[in-house]
Order: sequence, then C-alpha cells, then structure tokens
Amino acid sequence: MDSRRLFRTSTTALAAAGLILSGCTSGSGAAAPAPSTASGEPAASLQKYYAQKVSWRDCGVANFQCATVRAPLDYAKPEGAQIELAVSRAKATGPGKRLGSLLVNPGGPGGSAVGYLQGYAGIGYPAPVRARYDLVGVDPRGVARSEPVECLTGPQMDTYTQADVTPDSAAEKKALEGAYKDFAAACEKRSGKVLPHVSTVEAARDMDIVRAVLGDEKLSYVGASYGTFLGATYAELFPQRVGRLVLDGAMDPSLSAEDLNREQTAGFQTAIEAFAADCVKQSDCPLGTDSVPAALANLQRFFRETDAKPLPTGESRQLGESLATTGVITAMYDEAAWPQLREALAQAMSGDGASLLALADSYYEREPDGSYANLMFANAAVNCLDLPPAFTGPADVDASVASFEKASPVFGRNLAWAALNCTYWPTPATGRPHRITAEGAAPIVVVGTTRDPATPYKWAQSLADQLSSGTLLTYEGDGHTAYGRGSDCIDTAINAYLLEGTAPKDGKRCS
Repeated sequence: MDSRRLFRTSTTALAAAGLILSGCTSGSGAAAPAPSTASGEPAASLQKYYAQKVSWRDCGVANFQCATVRAPLDYAKPEGAQIELAVSRAKATGPGKRLGSLLVNPGGPGGSAVGYLQGYAGIGYPAPVRARYDLVGVDPRGVARSEPVECLTGPQMDTYTQADVTPDSAAEKKALEGAYKDFAAACEKRSGKVLPHVSTVEAARDMDIVRAVLGDEKLSYVGASYGTFLGATYAELFPQRVGRLVLDGAMDPSLSAEDLNREQTAGFQTAIEAFAADCVKQSDCPLGTDSVPAALANLQRFFRETDAKPLPTGESRQLGESLATTGVITAMYDEAAWPQLREALAQAMSGDGASLLALADSYYEREPDGSYANLMFANAAVNCLDLPPAFTGPADVDASVASFEKASPVFGRNLAWAALNCTYWPTPATGRPHRITAEGAAPIVVVGTTRDPATPYKWAQSLADQLSSGTLLTYEGDGHTAYGRGSDCIDTAINAYLLEGTAPKDGKRCS
C-alpha cells in the first residue's frame, strides 16, 4: 500500500531519496504567524535561535561534518519546547571563491537530506559546485535524525504494506479503512507531541534559522520533488532572503489533495506507457512484443492474478497486488531501472515474486532485518498536515474511482484508494492549497521533465507561472527530476545559475 507517498527523486537507479506520495502528494501550507519584523529581522522571541552557535563534529563519514541546530517545537510558542534538527555539511573543496552554503533536499516528504548529502550530493554534485559551496543537508523536523515521527513496528508495517488497496467488496473496504485508522492511531500514540508541528511551513522556517546559523545572508538551495514545495514555501515566507533556488521536479501548491493525486496518477500512466513502449522493443519483454496496449493489458491481468492469488517470495511475505503495484511504480522514477523491472516481472510471471518484492521494499525503505526507516511515517505526517484530506470516506473514493481510472487504467483504482489515508489522521490539516508568488524574490529556477511520473510537467509550468520571479527550464525526457541525471544541457544551465547567478532564459528546453 502506497501510504500517500509517490514523490521520489532518483539520481542513480533508485538511489537517492526523494519521494512523493501516493494517496496525496503534499500540498501548500497555510499562512503562518509572521516570522520576522517589518525590517526583515527575526522577531525578538526567535533571536536566541538565530543567534545560536553550532558545534561541528566528525560524522564518522569521511569529509562530512555533523551538528544539531535548535528550533522551537511550536513557532507560536517560541519560549516553549524545542526540537533538535540534524545538519551535515561537506565543506567547499576549492579552488575558487567560496559562495556560501547550498542546502539540498531530496524530496518526500520524509526523505533524509543528511543521508542524501552524504550518499550522493556531497560526492556526486558537479565538481565546480562542490568546489565553491559548502553543501548542507538538514533533515526536516519529523524526518530521520530530526525528532523522527514513529508509528508502526516492522512486523506491523509488513502487514500494512500488504493491505488490499483495490477493495472489491464491503468487507475489503472496511479492512482498508481499519488499516488506515490503525496507522494513524499508532502515529498519535508514539509521536503525538510532534505530529501537530511537522508542516512544510514550519520546516521552511527551520531552514531560515539554519541559514542564519551558517552565516549566510541569503538561502541558496536545490530541492527535488517535494523539496520544490519546501523551497517555494521558503520563498513565500522569506522572499527577501532568497538567493539561488533550484526547484527540480516541481509540485503545484495551488491544487487540492484530490486533484494532486489524480494528476499524479496520470503522470504514472504516462510513465508506464513509456516503459511499455520500450519493453515491446526488447526480446526479453515479459509483457509481450505485440503492442503497447497489449503489453499494458497483460500487466493489468498480472495485477488481477496477484490479487486473487499472491505469489511466493521465498520468505513469509507473499507478493499480492498492492506490493506488486508498488514494485512497478518504484521503477517508474528512473528509466535506468526499466531492465530491472523487466527481469522482476519475468520472474513474477513465472511464479517467483522475490525480485518485485525487493523493488517494493526499496520504495518503503525496508531493511533486510525487517525494520523500516521512518520515511513513510514522516511522509504521512507532513502530507496530512499540509492539506485537507482528499476524501471524507469510502463513499467519496467510490465516486472518484472512475476519474482516477480515466487518468490511469493501470494504476487509477489503486491510487484512488491510497488517497484515503489522511481521512483518519488525528491532527487536523493546517495548510490549504493556494498560489505561491513570492513577490520580491530573486530569480528562481523551476525545472520540469516532460514525462515525469511523480510530478507531472504541467505542475512545473504552473509553479513557474505562479512565482513572480520564476523561470522554467524543461527537460524533454523520462524519469523523475532532471538535474544530475545525464543531460549536459540541464546541468550546464543549472551550474551557471548556481555559480554565476545567471538564470536560464525562461522557456529554455533541453533533451
């Protein structure tokens, strides 16, 4: 079951952490109490946070330093409880004049920026960028090392991810409702203190504290997938502090949760059609080589068969329709994973679900010992706070399934029911969909990929249009996000912006 998460960045074949959410995608935050005075300075009640000193220490990972930064749990009560944010950096390597800090966020919500920095950005970003910036990752509140939201145990998550998300009867619908209710209750029981305070607005305000603590007058930032919403929210709150912002694989903050889910569902249909078109050209295509429609029909038949009779995987878990669908969706984030998906489908269609299960496990960040990272917990917690739920109950889903299936005959029913999860969330949403203009901000580069499965290209077009200083950079291709994924044209344009401050011409296209 795709607990409301489908924004995942993918830089090297399913590696780096960004995600989106099925069952909702993240939405826009509501207006928050004024974070600063009219002069742009932080309010007096927040001065102690902005003035704190950071003690850097060795991370145990070569060439990286780590620290913690304090922030108020509740910005409306800054004298109250505090939280600690995990921060890591890779110092500028030179040569060339240091340009300050460049914060990176891989998406999610729920993706660890610290893990992304140490596992990819700090060693894989273009050398000229690493030479002149200190690259910095901050785990947002509720995520990974920053007061992580906790919900289900490993065995409980195993059960949850196998719940039937294409219910065919009243009993199956009731069972799915029960799974969502149990998930929400577990999050409230284990993380009730932090649940009301993990919104994107609060995470963006945390970033401004980190900016100040790092000694930067303005924020430079590369955000992928959900990270684009976090970056746009920062620009909305602090337009005068925007430095060089790259928003790659953009979200549209003006859409409701239902519309975001439906449009994302259409994005995954575009991706699976591209996969099928490639597959039928390959001699090893397990979906056949007749035509794209025939291949997709065979995939849908396979899903129905796993719903009726789950496949063995060599362990106690079986591969039912929910996990099989998640495994396929996982490979849609990066076309480099398509050969792996062909092999996994071929094995599954021969009766062995192990490889497709492994793809699903990578999506959920399940470890070999059966434990899970907190990704899915943080994902739901942030999304359910950022937007009102897509549906009020099963009857709403029933009424909307047809429109989701129109958007995607392959994934529509699954993703419609996955969008029910926030209906039972214990903490009311504080955000509402709205346009973000960020009047007065410096030029912001918005990047869109024409066949992006998780953040449809039209979202990048919309966000670039909303932002008063937005400029749209387009990659004509497949996969989720564009920077660092093989396009010299894209990378050259973004590097020039980050290093020289020269934004690409609005409407520039790369292939």
